[in-house]
Amino acid sequence: MTDTGSLLTSLECRACCTTVDPERPVGTCPTCGHTLLAAYRLDRLDGPAWWDSLLARPPMLWRYAELLPVRRAESIVTLGEGYSPIVRLRNRPEFPGLTLLAKSDDLLPTGSFKARGMAVAVSRASELGLRDLYVPSAGNAGIALAAYGARAGLRVRIYLPDRTAPTVIETCRAYGADVVTVPGTIREAGATARSQESGHGGFDMSTLREPYRVEGKKTMGFEIVEQCRAGTLPDAIVYPAGGGTGLVGMYKAFTELRTLGVLDRMPRLYAVQPEGCAPVVRALRDGASAVTPWDHPSTVAPGLLVPAPFASERILEAIRGSGGGGTTVSDDEILRAMEALAGEDGVWVSPEAAAPRAALPRLVREGALRSGETVLLYHTGSGLPFSLGQLRASLDRGPP
Repeated sequence: MTDTGSLLTSLECRACCTTVDPERPVGTCPTCGHTLLAAYRLDRLDGPAWWDSLLARPPMLWRYAELLPVRRAESIVTLGEGYSPIVRLRNRPEFPGLTLLAKSDDLLPTGSFKARGMAVAVSRASELGLRDLYVPSAGNAGIALAAYGARAGLRVRIYLPDRTAPTVIETCRAYGADVVTVPGTIREAGATARSQESGHGGFDMSTLREPYRVEGKKTMGFEIVEQCRAGTLPDAIVYPAGGGTGLVGMYKAFTELRTLGVLDRMPRLYAVQPEGCAPVVRALRDGASAVTPWDHPSTVAPGLLVPAPFASERILEAIRGSGGGGTTVSDDEILRAMEALAGEDGVWVSPEAAAPRAALPRLVREGALRSGETVLLYHTGSGLPFSLGQLRASLDRGPP
């Protein structure tokens, strides 16, 4: 067996300070039920020297092996994920003085940033002996778990809202996963999944309900810092927030790199949510420590239809700790942003991924983004499964 060099030491709960042994399968904190986060022996790394050594490693997320949880190279389940390009977008007169970049996770295996979290989580699950996995999903996470589960030879069940696009359901089944459709949103899909799976031995791979998807998402932050080493680190990252794991992961990455002496400042993180489902933005504006569930959620962006994200305390902590904030956009603005990115920059992304572009006018108007700054828009998913005409038609019909 080949050791990856992982410096994983424990799983820690920030809510009650419980420490858990990482060498056995575990979901949430056994004491209080909150999220567990992986801790590493950062003191064993010479940060700058380690950072420089990455230049000789393959361009994939596993290059950060010391700060990922998988201990044996043989346990890694990979489709070549990670190290997506950062591209510069055209300067726009309506955003004077802003340099706009985009991180293109729409180009990852399975077509979205969910490949990062599931690659790491499935690898660690397999390493710990788990053979039966399930997840409630709005779409992309289900596709990613189905793909990586197939790669690892594991049993997978996906619980999807019944409004999920048929192409998503068909894709999950093509990978060999069992699919269960549930009336409602991902909130109802999650409740059904946990009820039906209780006592049957399946392991819940839900966002922030298991410890390792966030470690895969952490590589988003590592890559941004590494890819910008020859230029300017973004002043701000604008991110579409559904379950919010990417915000938690990037904040964790920046915090670890600062501890290692690699980073002296971190970008401000801005969460973008649709007007019809914005529990995180509402909590930010209310000064709340956690979200309250959003009543009657609706949006054309299925990945942002998350009325009550789990572990919202960690999401809000990441945004506030970075000095960032949040804003909302209308569904019409999201669709117009999809058209603008395609027509002006040759980039066709999902409605979720277009939300940061849609938010730019408001963030500039509110003074969150200022002339002279570099702003990175996080493109979380591909637009290939989507038809703009069908999205427009669903918008005209209104909420189901």
